[in-house]
Amino acid sequence: MNKLPLIFVGIFLTFTSAWIGLVAYPTLNLGEMQPLPDEETGGVLPPTTSGLAVAGQKVYASSGCVYCHSQQVRWSPLSTDIAKGLGPRQTVARDYLREKVAFLGTMRTGPDLSNIGARQPDTNWHHQHLFEPRTVTDWSIMPSYRYLYKTQKIEGQPSSDAVQGLRGPHAPKLGYEVVPSEEAKALVAYLLSLKKNYKLPESPEPSEP
Repeated sequence: MNKLPLIFVGIFLTFTSAWIGLVAYPTLNLGEMQPLPDEETGGVLPPTTSGLAVAGQKVYASSGCVYCHSQQVRWSPLSTDIAKGLGPRQTVARDYLREKVAFLGTMRTGPDLSNIGARQPDTNWHHQHLFEPRTVTDWSIMPSYRYLYKTQKIEGQPSSDAVQGLRGPHAPKLGYEVVPSEEAKALVAYLLSLKKNYKLPESPEPSEP
């Protein structure tokens, strides 16, 4: 008995069902999704992103940050993400409307970054962390991104961009300073823009037990 027609039908149904589930259904349900008005600020949700942060997203991608960090706070009953303070609520599709590429991630060698801009809003802290991670978080296994910074001799007044409070073996010597490159500034702007702590109707904050 020739089973080729049955095999081809099986292959066709497999690919068709996959297309419906992965392409057609999400497009029908999410394709027309729009930002929502923010009654508190008069803006929209999710909020718009600055040009510097958009440039920083490219630095984030090229630096491989997505391999070790996720950007998705998972559903509370199935995880401890909210209890751990990674975000006040589960992230949902609308949260990523502003992102040309959503870096959801698949691993958490480092913590989730969905709300790092809200959890850690200090610009200098981020520069310290990128330059010498273990002087900020002693248990960190994150590689240093010192190549995004320049150590230079102070000529006259110190640079207003100079990173403050650097410690460790690569801290600048007396009379020198560390200044971020444009890529480092963009990357930090992107990290500071990661704030999904606004309210969305489809993702209410879990009530206290």
